[in-house]
Amino acid sequence: MSENPHDKLPIRMLHDRVLVRQDAGEGERRSGGGILIPATAAVGKRLTWADVVAVGQNVRSVEVGDRVLYDPEDRAEVEVRGVAYVLMRERDLHAVASERVSQDATGLYL
Repeated sequence: MSENPHDKLPIRMLHDRVLVRQDAGEGERRSGGGILIPATAAVGKRLTWADVVAVGQNVRSVEVGDRVLYDPEDRAEVEVRGVAYVLMRERDLHAVASERVSQDATGLYL
């Protein structure tokens, strides 16, 4: 069984900080209708999904393992053990997609 590189990060987050791992590459993607959109296509301001790998003690709405939506232009990148992460404040997150919401909820909460 291989060990997840995020399990034992050599850092501890402080205050309201959240450390996330951005989804792999902003390469080609498909539209809802199946049209291939090249990575070089110009798009408006686009938010990005990432996985939470560490949180500070004052973070209230996000847990490690949650998927969060954030603006990739408002970020501070850090490299830990050769892996790139994004460091931000909890208030800079736009939404959380989580399995821990109730059955009748939409799956997103702000």
